[in-house]
Amino acid sequence: MTPPAARGPNKAAVGSLTARAAAFLAEPHQCTLTTLRPDGSPHVTAVRFTWDPATNLARVLTVASSRKARNVARSPGNRVAVCQAEGFRWITLEGTATMSNDAARVAEGARRYRSRYLTAPPAPPDRVVIEIAVDRILSLNL
Repeated sequence: MTPPAARGPNKAAVGSLTARAAAFLAEPHQCTLTTLRPDGSPHVTAVRFTWDPATNLARVLTVASSRKARNVARSPGNRVAVCQAEGFRWITLEGTATMSNDAARVAEGARRYRSRYLTAPPAPPDRVVIEIAVDRILSLNL
């Protein structure tokens, strides 16, 4: 029998995560967010994010002046990826992203952040939320 790590990544249909994958997404890990710069090169940054399986929406709080927010604002609907890894387990959520400074959407992002990370997120005056409509999930050992 091939060890789990040697099998390669699993591709899951959105909304059909295994119980292990769903539990992993609830753990308070730091992750990476990959967006595209104006020249098309990847910009990868450490973030915290939340996952809403009911709406297939991942959220990242940031400030409007950040490179990641500017990348998303410049090309709403561009593909992005958020990846969470620990040891030999990882999960990547891919989808299209939009950025919003709408108070209700930012507040929802902050509420979910508090629930997942058990602490309030930073609250700078120009806080925005990047919302990722997830349509592809890849994972390993979950």
